Amino acid sequence: MSKTGALDLASGVGGKISKDEVKSAVEQYEKYHVCYGGDEEARKSNYSDMVNKYYDLATSFYEYGWGESFHFAHRWKGESLRESIKRHEHFLALHLGLKPGMKVLDVGCGIGGPLREIARFSGASVTGLNNNEYQISRGRELNKSVGLGQSCDFVKADFMNIPFPESTFDAIYAIEATCHAPDAVGCYKEIHRVLKPGQCFAAYEWCVTDHYDATNPIHQKIKAEIELGNGLPDIRSTRQCLQAAIDAGFEVVWEKDLAEDSPQPWYLPLDKSHFSLSSFRLTAIGRLFTRTLVKTLEYLKLAPEGSERVSAFLEKAAEGLVEGGKKEIFTPMYFFVVRKPL
Repeated sequence: MSKTGALDLASGVGGKISKDEVKSAVEQYEKYHVCYGGDEEARKSNYSDMVNKYYDLATSFYEYGWGESFHFAHRWKGESLRESIKRHEHFLALHLGLKPGMKVLDVGCGIGGPLREIARFSGASVTGLNNNEYQISRGRELNKSVGLGQSCDFVKADFMNIPFPESTFDAIYAIEATCHAPDAVGCYKEIHRVLKPGQCFAAYEWCVTDHYDATNPIHQKIKAEIELGNGLPDIRSTRQCLQAAIDAGFEVVWEKDLAEDSPQPWYLPLDKSHFSLSSFRLTAIGRLFTRTLVKTLEYLKLAPEGSERVSAFLEKAAEGLVEGGKKEIFTPMYFFVVRKPL
């Protein structure tokens, strides 16, 4: 079962970090980012530590507010957030042609929400690659609870150094995960190496669009807020992402920014002007309730010191994401399918 209660949120903050060290971890994480005097090079050279701290601190908040699949989705009018998330995952599985008997790798799998949905939808066997111990332990617990403990599993590893032999997998995908890589070409080369010749890799990437102006202070502020609130060393452009895949040895099958023609804005769940009972915890009132709850739990020492600060930088990220979406300078769903040549 997904951990969605208040005490689940409180007990989960910090992940595998000792509860009396959460505040220190928050301070170290914040110092990596521009908002606190950090720089891109420091984030890239320490990306593993930064991303691990981020997910130890943020995972329980994600699971509490978003569910088991930590990603956005193209969304039709009248479609709930959960329905759109499942369809987003099915869309990827269909583009890869996943079917029973295939051996698939999910790169940067979180707690395995997409992995479980795609495995059930396609019948394929999916291995989740993740460098965060807390998320893997949650993923295994959730796999077991739905009967996927044997057909799907997790491997703790860095996607810059994937611990599998060449040509191991029939298909590979990444959902809003390889944006954490300090070097896209290096990451995609590792994916290329472990993918069988003639087979495909598909990804949803977080990117700045052609509307982003690197000299615009407002655009810079939005980008920095997104990086802080999401554990990113940098945010690449859509062009840079596609070129990185080509430089890694892939040939392009198809690519599109799915945010461009989404009938409902992808950022709608985070927009404070929007209200939804089905995703109440993401609304302005729901987020106010969560902030108050976290503050109270921290005061009562039911949540570790520093929990409120995690809530605060996640809130800042939500504001940056909404503004980035409204100004069309950022997308969380630049989608591409690329093939490893025979």
